[in-house]
Amino acid sequence: MAALARWCVRHRLAAVLLWLLALVGVTVASGIAGSAYSNDYEVPGTESGRATTLLEEGFHGRGGDGDTIVWHTAEGSVRAPAVQDRMSAMLDGIAGLPGVASVTGPYDPGGPPAPAAGTTAPQHASLSGAGSGASGAVPGSAGRPGPAGPVFEPGRISEDGHTAYATVAYDRPADEIPPDRIRAVVDTARAAASDAVQVELGGGAVAVTEAPASHTAEIVGVAVAALVLLLAFGSLAASLLPIATALVSVGTAYAGIGLLGHVMTVADFAPMLGMLIGLGVGIDYALFIVTRHRKGLKSGLPVDEAVRDAVATTGRAVVFAGATVCIALLGMLILRLGFLNGVAIAASLTVVLTVAASVTLLPALLSFIGMRALSRRERARLAEHGPEPELPTGFAARWSAFVERHPKLLGAVAAVVMLVLALPTLGLHLGTSDQGNNPAASTTRKAYDLLADGFGPGVNGPLTLVAELDGADDRLALATLPGALRATGGVETVGPLTYSGGGDTAVLTVVPDSAPQSQRTSDLVDRLRDDILPTAEDGTSLQVYVGGVTAGYDDFAQVIIGKLPLFVGVVIALGCLLLLLAFRSVGIPLKAALMNVAAVASAFGVVVAIFQWGLGSELLGLGRAGPIEPFLPVIMVSVLFGLSMDYQVFLVSRMYEEWLETGDNRRAVRVGLAETSRVINSAAVIMIAVFLAFVLSGDRVIAMFGIGLAAAVALDAFILRTLLVPALMHMLGGANWWLPAWLDRVLPRISIENPGCRETGRAKIPWQRASDDGQLVP
Repeated sequence: MAALARWCVRHRLAAVLLWLLALVGVTVASGIAGSAYSNDYEVPGTESGRATTLLEEGFHGRGGDGDTIVWHTAEGSVRAPAVQDRMSAMLDGIAGLPGVASVTGPYDPGGPPAPAAGTTAPQHASLSGAGSGASGAVPGSAGRPGPAGPVFEPGRISEDGHTAYATVAYDRPADEIPPDRIRAVVDTARAAASDAVQVELGGGAVAVTEAPASHTAEIVGVAVAALVLLLAFGSLAASLLPIATALVSVGTAYAGIGLLGHVMTVADFAPMLGMLIGLGVGIDYALFIVTRHRKGLKSGLPVDEAVRDAVATTGRAVVFAGATVCIALLGMLILRLGFLNGVAIAASLTVVLTVAASVTLLPALLSFIGMRALSRRERARLAEHGPEPELPTGFAARWSAFVERHPKLLGAVAAVVMLVLALPTLGLHLGTSDQGNNPAASTTRKAYDLLADGFGPGVNGPLTLVAELDGADDRLALATLPGALRATGGVETVGPLTYSGGGDTAVLTVVPDSAPQSQRTSDLVDRLRDDILPTAEDGTSLQVYVGGVTAGYDDFAQVIIGKLPLFVGVVIALGCLLLLLAFRSVGIPLKAALMNVAAVASAFGVVVAIFQWGLGSELLGLGRAGPIEPFLPVIMVSVLFGLSMDYQVFLVSRMYEEWLETGDNRRAVRVGLAETSRVINSAAVIMIAVFLAFVLSGDRVIAMFGIGLAAAVALDAFILRTLLVPALMHMLGGANWWLPAWLDRVLPRISIENPGCRETGRAKIPWQRASDDGQLVP
């Protein structure tokens, strides 16, 4: 590390130019290649996945997505000639727009409706929460021309006559439609609204137009981080360097993720998630190194030596902490889910680049600003009084001594707080988060509510039954199925059977009497699969598969839940192994694993309370309460385990350094906490600000990540690392650093502390056993 820092200082201009060249080059390449993100989270082998495959194979041209246009009259009927003429003209205009395959409305010629394009394939739905289970998923949305003569389709007009809908089928999935084409559909539809007619739109494609185009979240987060850094350092130059380092590395990663989407499946929220993580850890890593550099300057070291010392010491901890984050993220690969693989690699790429920038670009920038890393007052004091020992004082020192005096009481209080916050996690419900959870002011939410009020809640997420046929017996058996379905509890309506051109595939739509995210709808899916369909298939080769939004999400959730224990176990084991190698202790990794689990459980408790229970969600502009996305636990566990390990490394590495020098556990814990708590708390405030700023993104999933990560960092920094961890270490005494002699001999040595501490400490203090008070003695 020292050699790397020395090269970056000596060739500081080259180091800076190389990073700027990488940023510009990757950004230009990404701009030329364009984006290729995909929200295809199909899990091989699931029943809903098989239903989607059969539908796409049997009904060619149904692969595009569909949006819904809903209009409502408070007075009068949608059948009124004036309303009919106005809405028909609007639908004709939309039918002629580029990218629109067909438009079917309530004033069209009658005929048996076909299943909606996109209604059976949650794989095409937006996983951002804006389009999954969209209000565009309604029965009869594709439509087919029937006998001549206009008639009203009763299925598209509510019983009270106040609400009607039409469906717009596109020629491709929503994430492949150019935004200007979607905007044209929205503008044309909204232009038909008047004082007497309310017009709203729903669906996965329309949701794209509601996503904020500005980067308000990033700007707010970076601004708050800059303010905290300025208050912490008192130097404008020093406060800007962590920001600059993070922006260059995250910008490069953001463009790189765009290129990554061309070679593998990468979700459309992966760049935003990478930016969220990258800005948080990037600024924090740079903060730790700049803090150590400033300490070196105050001790009288020349600028080049201070930079080299900071990278050789704190830089090691940064690399180690970044490695733990990447290991936790890449742990998602063991799940073998293509949708998560892209997210894991994209987020890991961001972390790798932020670490690289922290130990290469940052030293070069520190060399450029020289002594201006200190404030004017600090430079004047150094010139007048010379180097002075920087002893921990103020609140940090008093707090450290307070924890030392009352470890049992404070440890118990911290444990109770974490337990209470974790309790909502026991009620975690994974399921469909759809446009009914969008903010109340959004057009997608209004369309969703109008459809639910006019046609029943199930219309926003119908189930699609796709049958695989082989012979006349299968057709006869299938013909009896609609009657059995109509007699099934929880079913509102059943659409007609529609056969493919080859006759080997059939499909029908089942509208539940409950909302897509309701547990009753999930129960209906299970009842159809376990009871109704096996009865219809008995004695034949008929195979009927249940698809649709709810079925797809339930299948995905079951796969995740089944693999989650293995995933968490692997992540914990790898994290413990790294800490075991770094700190030569059995107790430190075990405590870290326990703390990480506590942080994750409590953070999920906060997410459940806000998003699932709805405590303040509408006030925060996060929409209505609903279930948690099935993929959220895996991604959040990865990120939270990695971030939790960061503070553990920075806190314990300073304690370990002091332990190796003195062999006094009480002093090691006291000094380590006093010297690192201030910088850890400053880093936590920055990370919390960055994460919470992403609530402004307008994306429900990103908001979940932002609040969950902010809660985890706050609990980790202010309760676990500065309270519970030091309290436990005081109570355990010298046992914190126990390692069997045989294991010590076989383990490879990884140094993240000051390189001279290990040899000096071991040579000066050959500890053999523990005394009565828990301290190791010769």
